[in-house]
Amino acid sequence: MSTEMQDTLKGYKGRARARLSALGLRVWSEARLTNDAGSVFEGVILPRSETLDDEHIVVKMKNGYNVGVHVDRVAAAVELGFKEAIYKIPEKEFPVQPDLPRVTLLGTGGTIASRLDYRTGAVIPAFTPGELYGAVPELADICNLTTKKLFGVFSENMAREQYITLAHAIGAEIAGGVDGIVIGHGTDTMGHTAAILSFMVQDSPVPIVIVGSQRSSDRPSSDAALNLIHAVRAAAYGDIAEVQISMFGPTSDRYGLLHRGTRTRKMHSSYRNTFRTIGDVPLAVVSRDSFTHINSEYIQRDRSRQVKIDAVYDERSTILYYYPGMHPDLVDALVEKGYRGIVIAGTGLGHVNKPLYPAIKRAVDAGVHVMMTVQTLWGYAQMYVYDTGRDLLDIGIVPLDNMLPETALMKLSWVLGHTNDREEVTRLMRKPINHEITEREPHNGYLIMQGGLLETEEYIQSHWK
Repeated sequence: MSTEMQDTLKGYKGRARARLSALGLRVWSEARLTNDAGSVFEGVILPRSETLDDEHIVVKMKNGYNVGVHVDRVAAAVELGFKEAIYKIPEKEFPVQPDLPRVTLLGTGGTIASRLDYRTGAVIPAFTPGELYGAVPELADICNLTTKKLFGVFSENMAREQYITLAHAIGAEIAGGVDGIVIGHGTDTMGHTAAILSFMVQDSPVPIVIVGSQRSSDRPSSDAALNLIHAVRAAAYGDIAEVQISMFGPTSDRYGLLHRGTRTRKMHSSYRNTFRTIGDVPLAVVSRDSFTHINSEYIQRDRSRQVKIDAVYDERSTILYYYPGMHPDLVDALVEKGYRGIVIAGTGLGHVNKPLYPAIKRAVDAGVHVMMTVQTLWGYAQMYVYDTGRDLLDIGIVPLDNMLPETALMKLSWVLGHTNDREEVTRLMRKPINHEITEREPHNGYLIMQGGLLETEEYIQSHWK
């Protein structure tokens, strides 16, 4: 094999490398591959991630999607053209217009605008104002954007250090006079971060909008650019001065929704409209050119208001998701390991089995704060209805009404950063700060349409566009 051919097969190894060479194809070739079933795949031969197998040739189809063709199934191939790609987001100087609002984008490692390094399979984020302008030029018509990268972690690695750093960075930006703040964040734990910031950053004078993307920017179905446009608009012009999440509303790109930070949950692993407001209604609908408020209860933008940064966090708290037959040694083990707080996601109205009672009593007697939420997500922990609930109340469990389990964990970690006094912990946990507990749930909030039913299918056919 010539050196030139070797250079054009970088990223491929073993059988896939040998097969490409035998076919006379190169990375970045425009090619037509036919498999043993007669199916035709026409597109660009992409570099192969060095960390993946040597069994497939990767083709970026004309529709924008990638497909892997197994080397044993390639019956014929022809190179139609060749143009080596430099896969780089264009960078242009972000224009400054004095009459536009000032927005700061704080980066935590989310890939709201990104490119894919096909050699390694890694996502490389666009982050500088110039890169973002090159990727999403509409931003320049919305605001004067400044970006600051705080850290670069996957969202599952967000924890105490990152939460505290982020809260203080928000405070510094507000003190610097920005009109709004956007936080780029991975979607997996976005709800957790939104919740903890709702407690760490109180009385903000400006909007704080967390945004991410479910699908990377190299995919034709990516939600990254539109999510970013919606989030920046909400930060620059929106009237909701709270911690909120901005993501797709429907699966289409018709509009986005602004969700309150304490009442939001990721509900699907891959859908673009994965985020839902639970136990309430979303704050607002946001589009490229308008806002429509849904929830009338929110803190309004007021530049004269003084923000309170209260960035404390005790990591010695956890969630215990109850299941039938759970053994008491799980509770005992948490106490032995020094945990100070336990949030139980109980069944029904907030229940666990009787064998757990002595272990929970031992935990309470040892000074551990035990809270009860419901794993149904919708509805309230109403522990006075059945004997089970009354017994648990007598033991010392604190019901948290309709607070989401993840929000309860974030709040308990924050409260325990202030005090270990039982009465004060209970008072703070049950006192709403930002709608983490609501007096009632909306009559039209709990709407889950069961697929396959006649009425559901009729509704979809008449409303889905």
